[in-house]
Amino acid sequence: MTDDLQKRIQAALANPQNMGELADADAVGTVGNADCGEMLRLWVKFKEQNGKKVIDRATFQSFGCETAIAVASLATELIRGKTAGEALALKTEELAGELGPLPPMKIHCAQLVEGALRSALEPSAEKKDSSPAAATGSTLLDSFSKPKEGIKLTFLD
Repeated sequence: MTDDLQKRIQAALANPQNMGELADADAVGTVGNADCGEMLRLWVKFKEQNGKKVIDRATFQSFGCETAIAVASLATELIRGKTAGEALALKTEELAGELGPLPPMKIHCAQLVEGALRSALEPSAEKKDSSPAAATGSTLLDSFSKPKEGIKLTFLD
């Protein structure tokens, strides 16, 4: 990894945006990568704007490396104000935002974020996490250590 990329990642980590659970989220997506052990959950809340349903806010929790956290932080800002379709149309490299192109060994970090976004927003995905874990307000760690019925976990290839 280049020094320039490492500096951009550190800058994003110095002030991460949108970390944590989002109460009353309209959509929740969870993904994991069996190869590296990283997991990420993304919450999305919509609002009506000019007759369209757009993303008002997105938050995340991650068990992942610094790059995954930085990409998730930037992506949650990037998708704000977009429709679900517009957010889903973003390419993996676009989700990395100002980090710029990621080296091959770090592309999986952006793919993790893209997978969580797809898990939350694709038409086949549940629109609201109605699992017992969501109702009790348990944490992401609780959800993975004690899986509950109704949580959708998608492993990336």
